[in-house]
Amino acid sequence: MSTTALVIVDLQNDYFPAGKWPLVGIEPAAEKAASVLGWFREQALPIVHVRHEFPSQEAPFFVPGSDGARIHASMAPREAGSEAVILKNSVNAFLGTSLHEHLQERGIERLVITGAMSHMCIDAATRAASDLGYAVTVLQDACATHDQAFNGVTVPAAQVHAAFMAGLAFAYAEVTDTAGWLEQQG
Repeated sequence: MSTTALVIVDLQNDYFPAGKWPLVGIEPAAEKAASVLGWFREQALPIVHVRHEFPSQEAPFFVPGSDGARIHASMAPREAGSEAVILKNSVNAFLGTSLHEHLQERGIERLVITGAMSHMCIDAATRAASDLGYAVTVLQDACATHDQAFNGVTVPAAQVHAAFMAGLAFAYAEVTDTAGWLEQQG
Protein backbone atom coordinates (compact mmCIF):
# COMPACT_ATOMS: atom_id res chain seq x y z
CA MET A 1 0.00 0.00 0.00
CA SER A 2 2.95 2.38 0.34
CA THR A 3 2.69 3.11 -3.38
CA THR A 4 -0.99 4.08 -3.06
CA ALA A 5 -2.26 7.63 -2.55
CA LEU A 6 -5.68 9.06 -1.83
CA VAL A 7 -6.70 11.89 -4.15
CA ILE A 8 -9.65 13.95 -2.91
CA VAL A 9 -10.98 16.10 -5.75
CA ASP A 10 -12.83 19.37 -5.18
CA LEU A 11 -14.69 18.65 -1.96
CA GLN A 12 -15.10 22.37 -1.44
CA ASN A 13 -17.70 24.55 0.26
CA ASP A 14 -19.50 25.67 -2.91
CA TYR A 15 -20.64 22.08 -3.55
CA PHE A 16 -22.38 21.83 -0.16
CA PRO A 17 -25.95 23.01 0.62
CA ALA A 18 -24.97 26.57 1.61
CA GLY A 19 -22.68 26.96 -1.42
CA LYS A 20 -23.14 28.41 -4.89
CA TRP A 21 -23.32 25.04 -6.71
CA PRO A 22 -24.75 22.39 -4.34
CA LEU A 23 -24.59 18.81 -5.54
CA VAL A 24 -27.12 16.03 -5.10
CA GLY A 25 -25.91 13.67 -2.37
CA ILE A 26 -22.82 15.68 -1.49
CA GLU A 27 -23.16 15.21 2.28
CA PRO A 28 -23.31 11.39 2.26
CA ALA A 29 -20.53 11.32 -0.36
CA ALA A 30 -18.38 13.55 1.84
CA GLU A 31 -19.03 11.28 4.84
CA LYS A 32 -17.78 8.31 2.82
CA ALA A 33 -14.76 10.30 1.63
CA ALA A 34 -14.03 11.34 5.23
CA SER A 35 -14.01 7.69 6.34
CA VAL A 36 -11.46 6.89 3.62
CA LEU A 37 -9.43 9.96 4.57
CA GLY A 38 -9.41 8.71 8.16
CA TRP A 39 -8.22 5.28 7.06
CA PHE A 40 -5.38 6.77 4.98
CA ARG A 41 -4.35 8.93 7.94
CA GLU A 42 -4.33 5.91 10.28
CA GLN A 43 -2.11 4.04 7.82
CA ALA A 44 0.16 7.10 7.33
CA LEU A 45 -0.33 6.82 3.56
CA PRO A 46 -0.04 9.73 1.11
CA ILE A 47 -3.01 12.08 0.76
CA VAL A 48 -3.52 14.74 -1.89
CA HIS A 49 -6.28 17.34 -1.73
CA VAL A 50 -7.10 18.88 -5.10
CA ARG A 51 -8.74 22.28 -4.89
CA HIS A 52 -10.32 24.08 -7.85
CA GLU A 53 -10.39 27.82 -8.36
CA PHE A 54 -11.58 29.31 -11.60
CA PRO A 55 -9.21 31.99 -12.92
CA SER A 56 -11.91 34.70 -12.85
CA GLN A 57 -13.80 36.61 -10.18
CA GLU A 58 -16.89 36.22 -12.43
CA ALA A 59 -16.89 32.43 -12.10
CA PRO A 60 -20.22 30.81 -11.16
CA PHE A 61 -18.54 29.06 -8.19
CA PHE A 62 -15.03 28.42 -6.80
CA VAL A 63 -14.21 32.12 -7.10
CA PRO A 64 -10.55 32.77 -6.24
CA GLY A 65 -10.08 33.58 -2.56
CA SER A 66 -13.74 32.94 -1.66
CA ASP A 67 -15.04 30.84 1.21
CA GLY A 68 -16.79 28.68 -1.40
CA ALA A 69 -13.42 27.76 -2.92
CA ARG A 70 -12.07 26.50 0.41
CA ILE A 71 -11.86 22.79 1.13
CA HIS A 72 -14.86 21.70 3.20
CA ALA A 73 -14.15 21.37 6.94
CA SER A 74 -14.88 17.63 6.83
CA MET A 75 -11.92 17.19 4.47
CA ALA A 76 -9.58 19.87 5.84
CA PRO A 77 -5.91 19.01 5.26
CA ARG A 78 -3.79 18.50 8.33
CA GLU A 79 -1.92 21.60 9.49
CA ALA A 80 1.48 19.91 9.60
CA GLY A 81 1.72 19.93 5.82
CA SER A 82 1.83 16.13 5.59
CA GLU A 83 -1.05 16.27 3.13
CA ALA A 84 -0.45 17.98 -0.19
CA VAL A 85 -2.88 20.56 -1.56
CA ILE A 86 -2.80 20.97 -5.33
CA LEU A 87 -4.51 24.03 -6.82
CA LYS A 88 -6.04 23.59 -10.27
CA ASN A 89 -7.75 26.01 -12.62
CA SER A 90 -9.31 23.51 -15.02
CA VAL A 91 -11.39 20.34 -14.91
CA ASN A 92 -8.45 17.92 -15.16
CA ALA A 93 -6.45 17.77 -11.90
CA PHE A 94 -3.31 16.87 -13.86
CA LEU A 95 -3.53 19.67 -16.44
CA GLY A 96 -1.27 22.59 -15.60
CA THR A 97 -0.60 21.36 -12.06
CA SER A 98 2.20 19.61 -10.21
CA LEU A 99 0.01 16.59 -9.33
CA HIS A 100 1.77 14.06 -11.56
CA GLU A 101 5.22 15.23 -10.48
CA HIS A 102 4.18 15.14 -6.81
CA LEU A 103 2.98 11.55 -7.16
CA GLN A 104 6.03 10.46 -9.17
CA GLU A 105 8.44 11.91 -6.61
CA ARG A 106 6.80 9.70 -3.98
CA GLY A 107 6.78 6.53 -6.10
CA ILE A 108 2.99 6.39 -6.26
CA GLU A 109 1.59 3.74 -8.61
CA ARG A 110 -2.03 3.43 -7.44
CA LEU A 111 -4.64 6.11 -6.78
CA VAL A 112 -7.87 5.99 -4.82
CA ILE A 113 -10.10 8.84 -6.02
CA THR A 114 -13.04 10.49 -4.26
CA GLY A 115 -14.78 13.83 -4.73
CA ALA A 116 -16.80 15.85 -7.18
CA MET A 117 -18.26 16.25 -9.74
CA SER A 118 -18.62 12.70 -11.02
CA HIS A 119 -19.26 13.76 -14.61
CA MET A 120 -16.50 16.39 -14.77
CA CYS A 121 -13.48 16.48 -12.48
CA ILE A 122 -13.70 12.86 -11.26
CA ASP A 123 -14.07 11.66 -14.84
CA ALA A 124 -11.21 13.85 -16.10
CA ALA A 125 -8.83 13.01 -13.23
CA THR A 126 -9.52 9.28 -13.52
CA ARG A 127 -8.99 9.15 -17.26
CA ALA A 128 -5.83 11.27 -17.07
CA ALA A 129 -4.42 9.17 -14.22
CA SER A 130 -5.07 5.98 -16.14
CA ASP A 131 -3.50 7.44 -19.28
CA LEU A 132 -0.43 8.36 -17.19
CA GLY A 133 -0.10 4.73 -16.07
CA TYR A 134 -1.63 4.80 -12.59
CA ALA A 135 -3.86 1.97 -11.43
CA VAL A 136 -7.00 3.81 -10.35
CA THR A 137 -9.82 2.96 -7.97
CA VAL A 138 -12.84 5.28 -7.83
CA LEU A 139 -14.97 5.04 -4.71
CA GLN A 140 -18.26 5.80 -6.41
CA ASP A 141 -20.30 6.45 -3.27
CA ALA A 142 -17.69 9.00 -2.14
CA CYS A 143 -18.42 11.06 -5.28
CA ALA A 144 -21.33 13.33 -6.17
CA THR A 145 -22.77 15.35 -9.04
CA HIS A 146 -25.99 17.14 -9.94
CA ASP A 147 -28.76 16.93 -12.51
CA GLN A 148 -27.70 17.74 -16.06
CA ALA A 149 -29.72 19.14 -18.92
CA PHE A 150 -29.09 18.60 -22.61
CA ASN A 151 -31.25 19.32 -25.62
CA GLY A 152 -34.33 19.87 -23.48
CA VAL A 153 -33.87 16.69 -21.45
CA THR A 154 -33.05 16.79 -17.75
CA VAL A 155 -31.00 13.82 -16.59
CA PRO A 156 -31.22 13.14 -12.83
CA ALA A 157 -27.95 13.20 -10.89
CA ALA A 158 -28.17 9.50 -10.05
CA GLN A 159 -28.32 8.61 -13.75
CA VAL A 160 -25.51 11.04 -14.63
CA HIS A 161 -23.38 9.49 -11.88
CA ALA A 162 -24.20 5.92 -12.96
CA ALA A 163 -23.42 6.61 -16.61
CA PHE A 164 -20.03 8.12 -15.82
CA MET A 165 -19.10 5.41 -13.32
CA ALA A 166 -20.04 2.77 -15.91
CA GLY A 167 -17.79 4.45 -18.47
CA LEU A 168 -14.88 4.65 -16.05
CA ALA A 169 -15.35 1.03 -14.95
CA PHE A 170 -15.33 -0.13 -18.57
CA ALA A 171 -11.77 0.94 -19.33
CA TYR A 172 -10.19 3.34 -16.84
CA ALA A 173 -10.62 2.26 -13.24
CA GLU A 174 -11.87 -0.20 -10.72
CA VAL A 175 -15.12 1.39 -9.55
CA THR A 176 -16.36 0.18 -6.20
CA ASP A 177 -17.98 1.42 -3.02
CA THR A 178 -16.31 2.66 0.13
CA ALA A 179 -17.39 -0.15 2.47
CA GLY A 180 -16.25 -2.83 0.02
CA TRP A 181 -12.92 -1.13 -0.56
CA LEU A 182 -12.24 -0.63 3.16
CA GLU A 183 -13.17 -4.26 3.82
CA GLN A 184 -10.64 -5.40 1.20
CA GLN A 185 -7.95 -3.43 3.03
CA GLY A 186 -8.43 -5.62 6.11
